[in-house]
Amino acid sequence: MNKSELPPPEKLVGALSNGLSVLRYLSKVNGRVGVTRVARDLDIHSSTCFNLLRTMVHERLVSFDTESKTYALALGLVELAKGALEQASYARMVHADLEALVKAYRVTATLWQRVEGERVVLVDRAESSAAIRVHMSIGQRLPMFIGALGRCMAANSGLSRAQLKKRYAALRWEEAPGIDQFLEEVDRARTDGYAIDCGRYVKGVTTVSAAVLDAHGLPIMAISTIGFSAQFNDQQLLTLACDVRDRARTVTRAISGGVATLSR
Repeated sequence: MNKSELPPPEKLVGALSNGLSVLRYLSKVNGRVGVTRVARDLDIHSSTCFNLLRTMVHERLVSFDTESKTYALALGLVELAKGALEQASYARMVHADLEALVKAYRVTATLWQRVEGERVVLVDRAESSAAIRVHMSIGQRLPMFIGALGRCMAANSGLSRAQLKKRYAALRWEEAPGIDQFLEEVDRARTDGYAIDCGRYVKGVTTVSAAVLDAHGLPIMAISTIGFSAQFNDQQLLTLACDVRDRARTVTRAISGGVATLSR
């Protein structure tokens, strides 16, 4: 979906829109430009444009040349872009693993990124060519502690049992495992390096997940596979789980430089 297709918010913040317009303008113009030209080309009041530019200079998004009285983009923008660029590069790095899991096990393979508010967002997926398969949409969000994904994220979260009980109470399952079983499976995920949900979050669907950790051993992503429960026997499920775990560990080592604490 491009910008023109996005529904507008109920109320636009004019100052923010103008500020972003200035940044986009500076990214396209050749060389440095003065405030008068920016204001004229964008049809922004000159005093408003001046204040926007000075604010962005303060935030290191824009640089100001005192001799020529002109502005240009600054390296502070790189800091803002870094997270998005890293996320995209991680997705590209892991995609071959997702495709390999799909080919070997006829599942839907997904990569989830941890975001604010103890949630995860789907940033990449690979699907089998089967006529009937589980489909998930890029950008879909889930609570961080739900399903198999949630158990392995919880296992590496550093949260106490009391804190995990509080998180569990807010979750919605089709067939909840019960808090004692949930905590037991979190402990098992910490030991095994993977977690399995057999029809608890969604009836008839089995998910297998393993967390990807940062250099501090905290979960930042997870590789998860989704399939219909009837397509797996116990041995197939174990083989899949170990494969997902090993791939997540490889990604962890690549991201953390090999210093993350991995479950064994």
